[in-house]
Amino acid sequence: MNLILRVNCSQKSKSLSLFLLGVLSVFLTSCTSTSEVKQKEKPNVILIMVDDQGYGDIAAHGNEWIKTPNIDKLYSESTRLTDYHVSPTCAPTRAAIMTGHHNYRTGVFFTIKGRSLILEKETTMAQVFKENGYSTAMFGKWHLGDNYPFRPEDKGFDEVLMNKGGGVGQTMDYWDNDYFNDTYVHNGKLEKYEGYCTDIWFDNAKKFIESKKDKPFFCYLSTNAAHSPYWVDDKYSEPYANNENIPNAAFYGMIANIDENIGNLVTYLKEIDLMDNTILIFTADNGSAAGNKMGKGQDRLDGFIAKGNNAGMRGVKASMYEGGHRVPFYIHWKNGGINVGKDINDLTAHYDIFPTLVDLCNLELKKDLKFDGSSLVPLMKGDNSKFEDRIVYVNTQFSTDPVPWKRTALLHKNWRLVEGTELYDLNTDPEQRTNIADKYPEKVKEYRAKYDKWWAEISPTFVEKPYFIIGDEAENPTTLFCHDWHSETFTPWQQNHIRMAQINNGFWRVKVAEAGTYTLKLRRWPAESGLALGSGAEVRQALAGTSVTASEKGKALKIKNSRIKIQDIELSKEVDLNAEFVEYTVELKKGETHFYTWFTLEDGVELGAYFVEIEKI
Repeated sequence: MNLILRVNCSQKSKSLSLFLLGVLSVFLTSCTSTSEVKQKEKPNVILIMVDDQGYGDIAAHGNEWIKTPNIDKLYSESTRLTDYHVSPTCAPTRAAIMTGHHNYRTGVFFTIKGRSLILEKETTMAQVFKENGYSTAMFGKWHLGDNYPFRPEDKGFDEVLMNKGGGVGQTMDYWDNDYFNDTYVHNGKLEKYEGYCTDIWFDNAKKFIESKKDKPFFCYLSTNAAHSPYWVDDKYSEPYANNENIPNAAFYGMIANIDENIGNLVTYLKEIDLMDNTILIFTADNGSAAGNKMGKGQDRLDGFIAKGNNAGMRGVKASMYEGGHRVPFYIHWKNGGINVGKDINDLTAHYDIFPTLVDLCNLELKKDLKFDGSSLVPLMKGDNSKFEDRIVYVNTQFSTDPVPWKRTALLHKNWRLVEGTELYDLNTDPEQRTNIADKYPEKVKEYRAKYDKWWAEISPTFVEKPYFIIGDEAENPTTLFCHDWHSETFTPWQQNHIRMAQINNGFWRVKVAEAGTYTLKLRRWPAESGLALGSGAEVRQALAGTSVTASEKGKALKIKNSRIKIQDIELSKEVDLNAEFVEYTVELKKGETHFYTWFTLEDGVELGAYFVEIEKI
């Protein structure tokens, strides 16, 4: 409606003018209020993603030893996906959920070696929620890149409180964080917090909700627990101690703490009258990491379970078998009629969640987004026509670039084709003990052809690489970590057999945003440690299967020389072992490049700088 009002300022028409102005004021106020009401009626969304908690690590799934009363309650009041699959490791799952794309399409193939960095072009659900008027926040583990342009704040989140890297205490995380009273990143700045990590994530999520309760919000609550190291207050782990059926009491204790926090969150939502119009999702990023123990002589990832509860599945976290990627998924929304315990047994996957939330929240997609997944709303209404014959591919590859069929499972109804050679029928063999590929050669041939077609479509996207952007006002200075090293020297055999612990160097892909003068500070230890290049350091470790920690002295290295290579620049400097870093000043051109560093020890051994600070001056 267009409304034009001319006001004559003569005395004769003053009364009429004032009257019409009043009418217009009421009309505009009414329109604004209607818009605000509609905005408030949109459902809130809380997505809880726990780390390393498998399908069998929940009492409601038949685990007789663990106590999860609040998760069980949510289970009883939710729609449950019983055949829901994710990637077998952390970062790939997070990329798929955030984007609605298979993780291969996002650039995220693994958790290290620079392959946990989400491509800059990818649009996340946070960006779409934000475009639709939602306030957005994430708390906990991101694991899709800690630098610009990969950070949560670069991907649509207004409020961010996070640990860095793939877990508290990892290379990228703040020095000496140990789950208690740690330093985390809050909206780009380091801040010290009191308390246990999981409690901090949930408590700050509630503060965010309190501040945004009068408008729709999207809250991504992504715990680093129950990821190793297995540290938790004894009051949570002691009930599980000295039980021969429980492989790791501290792991169960961390889940008990998560369960308590979920209960407190639900209570809080009810107290502020938001529970009914909040879509609450509970899920996990991969199979169990420590809830089970393999039998003697079994492969540590792909073997058969001898102790613990794995819901009758083979394999654990990072496995290509069911136990590595079939995880819990519950969704509850009372106002949307999703509040009665109900199972959906069709094959579903992590990349279905984004399009599902688009449907449930009636979100407008302002970009031409195409999802690999499909909305689950028809399934919730009893229509499984889009899911009846679907195929899902899950994988995790311990390499910098994907290899066809490597640690890959093709999922179709009750069938599983593993690495293109092993065929299993879950209807008769749920633990995947007997390979029946020889009995069904035509089915194997059919599945391999489908995989080849899928690979031909998705593999051209692998040429797109994630780049750290340096010299941009969004993040200057920038700190690079050895965790994100790439390597271009691996042979196919090495990619399949070498372990990350054996890698002493690599390179970073960087994009220089602006030409100019840059300083490069090469460190062995993080800046906040205050340690010199030649220093050893006390490093704390968790004792396996306990919440006890031990300390050992990091080795002091006799570094003699340093080198760098970036663009067409190659420089070297001697090292002062009493200094914290070696500093170079270089003139860089705008554009993409590889950045290499070397420390040379007295005995000639070479390794890279584990931390490098880059600043445009």
